[in-house]
Amino acid sequence: MPSKPKEPSAKQLDLERYIPALVNFLSNKLSSGASVCYRKNFNVGVIEWRVLAMLKVESNISANRICQVIGLDKAAVSRALKQLQTLEHISFVKDEHDGRSSLAKLTLQGEKLHDEILTVALERESLLLHGVSEKEIDTLIDVLLKLNKNIKKVNEFEVSDTE
Repeated sequence: MPSKPKEPSAKQLDLERYIPALVNFLSNKLSSGASVCYRKNFNVGVIEWRVLAMLKVESNISANRICQVIGLDKAAVSRALKQLQTLEHISFVKDEHDGRSSLAKLTLQGEKLHDEILTVALERESLLLHGVSEKEIDTLIDVLLKLNKNIKKVNEFEVSDTE
């Protein structure tokens, strides 16, 4: 049985111990910093970077697949795909199995941009992890993977479940 977080002493969140807030605060700060860095140096934002990274891992995929994996809404992914296509970093091919759908893939220019940003992204990660031991990193990854597995249950939660 999972352990329960410590009960708050007052009718308010302890923002230094409430896991969703801590994860959100970190994510928001990382995303906004990455966006500033990537726009300044590469003319793309963090959402475009996430799409580039996803397309490097898995090519010839739909916008829906990108949304499913990286957890962004379809409008944000569609805007990123349009911008990346305009900048000639991606191209589209018709889906052979579904003629109504298009599949995105990196162009050679997109692969080059991905590789340039990857170097910066890994350096930013290294700075983030400064002072964190390998063992702590392994533990963090294990915990984050477990939390990610639980997200479906969290998002299916109904208020009536607590009554």
